[in-house]
Amino acid sequence: MTEFFQQLINGLAFGSILALIAIGYTMVYGILRFINFAHGDVFMLGAFAGFYLAPKIATVFPLPSIAGAIAVLIVSMLICAALGVAIERLAYRPLRKRPKLTVLITAIGVSLFIEYAGQFFFGAAPKKFPDILPVLPITKIGGLSLNSNQLIVLAVTLILLVALRFIVMKTKIGTAMRAVSFNPEAAALMGVNTDVVISFTFALGSALAAAAGILWAVNYPSIDPLMGILPGLKAFVAAVLGGIGNLPGAALGGLIIGVTETLVSGYISSTYRDAIAFAVLILILLVRPSGLLGKKEIEKV
Repeated sequence: MTEFFQQLINGLAFGSILALIAIGYTMVYGILRFINFAHGDVFMLGAFAGFYLAPKIATVFPLPSIAGAIAVLIVSMLICAALGVAIERLAYRPLRKRPKLTVLITAIGVSLFIEYAGQFFFGAAPKKFPDILPVLPITKIGGLSLNSNQLIVLAVTLILLVALRFIVMKTKIGTAMRAVSFNPEAAALMGVNTDVVISFTFALGSALAAAAGILWAVNYPSIDPLMGILPGLKAFVAAVLGGIGNLPGAALGGLIIGVTETLVSGYISSTYRDAIAFAVLILILLVRPSGLLGKKEIEKV
């Protein structure tokens, strides 16, 4: 049982990062009804933003330190939020009234553009992410080893999810987001500026992806321009598993995928770690296409 709970803790830490990325997918789908496949690359840009920001922030806040890590996290989130708005404004907004397949192909093109631009500007070789958090001793509780970075991942994810829920449920812009998600035409007729709402949605989702990139780099310090491909795909699977368009479902799906992968890797073989997410995707599409928390929608023809 000790080994099981150890794997469970490791899986929750990994799943928390996937949950932050998955929420970006599901937010955009809830508003625009398309999958932003460039979202995983925004996750990569968040990690590189932290990589280049850390030496500059170290001149103000000594690194590694809690204050310095918070500064790196916040500034990286702001940078990626601006990039998310730019991607939506330049690539997706002109195609908003085009067929969804056109936008989907464009999203794949934007993803490839970011990846190869990243290799051009950052270099293709992996880079070691700087130490922005102090290394604390591993805590032993009943035979379980708790890494300080894992606890930080869980704590930061929880704080961000609570903040997201507050924004969506308790603020004016959150009410507008829910209105546009439910019926964009009616929301526009009621005076909601849909362009602002969509841009804010991309900014919010991209900021969460940047936070996930920083947390990933803290736990797995090697970063490269293609690092967003696999986590991005797994986060998409998590969003589908939880119910695409459902925010709690995306968070739940991320945790389930993270824990499942870790248990499979620990008890069966690490060879199947990456395959399990896509096996779950096939299973959920066969058994419950709307996802665990999703609702069936009647398509009008």
